Amino acid sequence: MVPALFLAHGSPMLAIEDTVYSGFLNTLSRQVQPKAIVIFTAHWESEVLTISSLDGTYDTIYDFGGFPDALYQIKYPAKGSTTIASKVEERFQQQGIPVKKDTSRGLDHGSWTLLYRMYPKADIPVVQISVHPYLPPDKQFRIGECLRELGEEDILVIGSGVTVHNLRMIHWGQSAPEPWAIAFDDWLIDKVEKRDLESLFNYEKLAPYARQAVPRPEHFVPFFIAMGSGNPQNTPKVIHRSYDHGTLSYLSYQF
Repeated sequence: MVPALFLAHGSPMLAIEDTVYSGFLNTLSRQVQPKAIVIFTAHWESEVLTISSLDGTYDTIYDFGGFPDALYQIKYPAKGSTTIASKVEERFQQQGIPVKKDTSRGLDHGSWTLLYRMYPKADIPVVQISVHPYLPPDKQFRIGECLRELGEEDILVIGSGVTVHNLRMIHWGQSAPEPWAIAFDDWLIDKVEKRDLESLFNYEKLAPYARQAVPRPEHFVPFFIAMGSGNPQNTPKVIHRSYDHGTLSYLSYQF
């Protein structure tokens, strides 16, 4: 059995910079050895939940600009799995959640930068899923709930996003985190520990500095999906916490 994970993907530089966080991902991969991976990425948005469905090798998407040439040379040639894509589709359909399949899209950097660090051999099948950023948090949690039993089959569900993600408030090169970024994550951790879903679902009104931390929800909704995907008998656990450029959070959770 494997847990569900929320992992921060941060900057694309994660793929080539050796940091405390990249080292954590290397260690995590030795602890979690799934037979397949289902990953919700903040960098694929759609109004209808969309599931990658192919058995061939994914293209690597460089959905960013202005980074070192070495980053654009990286390939992550993971293969998909139509069998697992159909399994996921069926679970959503059983709960009345509309879905569609995509047979051509590659892996964006919300997926491949993390997986490149965790499973560099690219030998684990991957199913990538889009997010609808404007569904309310309780609906995002319900999407995750549909996949709760996948962990029992050693299928790893990952929500790939960032809790504090405001590119307009980044301080390049600053190592110490801003107090308001810490305060938002502290609130989040407290409510998760208390299993206070009502407060979490109303974070926009209740969490300190919510507007600064989550100016747009696409990077935050994978957190609710991963939380919903976790086994409710497990105790949620912070597995990593660090910050980059003052405000970019690498808070990661195991559910």
